Amino acid sequence: MEIVCLDLEGVLVPEIWIAFAEATGIPEFRRTTRDEPDYDKLMHERIDLLDRHGFNLKQIQDVIRSMRPLIGAQEFLDQLRERTQVLILSDTFDQFSQPLMQKLNWPAIFCNSLTVENGRVTGYKMRCPQSKLTTVRALQSCGFDTIAAGDSYNDLGMIRASKAGFLFRSTPEIKAANPDIPAFETYDDFLAAIFQNLS
Repeated sequence: MEIVCLDLEGVLVPEIWIAFAEATGIPEFRRTTRDEPDYDKLMHERIDLLDRHGFNLKQIQDVIRSMRPLIGAQEFLDQLRERTQVLILSDTFDQFSQPLMQKLNWPAIFCNSLTVENGRVTGYKMRCPQSKLTTVRALQSCGFDTIAAGDSYNDLGMIRASKAGFLFRSTPEIKAANPDIPAFETYDDFLAAIFQNLS
């Protein structure tokens, strides 16, 4: 039995921090896991920026509530869920994900959590170390064959550990560094590749 493990941001919805950068006019928030392989470093940079500019969790959540799935993402996900089980593995946070999951018709998601004090983001807690890769290996230990896809550095572990793995709308740099991983730009081609790997 297969289970498809998908990244969220950049694959199904826009990048939350890029949307926040656009809403605030602060370009430093645009850095994502596509740019920085070290997630801990990236998150500490984000928390420092939030603190320096006086932003709180509610302001980020207000931006998230205004966001919509990428064009075609809902239809892609609906067709995929008709054929197989789908689990979204994201390094976003519980405090961010709910409005987006509602707009995607409530798929299952595993993500991390923020530490918040008086509305201010003070830190974060990973669900488990190397959360995406660890989850894929746990699913495999339960008898699942995993098919994994994402667009960023933090997706490469789960992609390479899976029965089949894909990059979707990734960066030229990540694609060039991983030429053996099939890369797709359209949901139709992406869906067809996944279907070819289902039993």
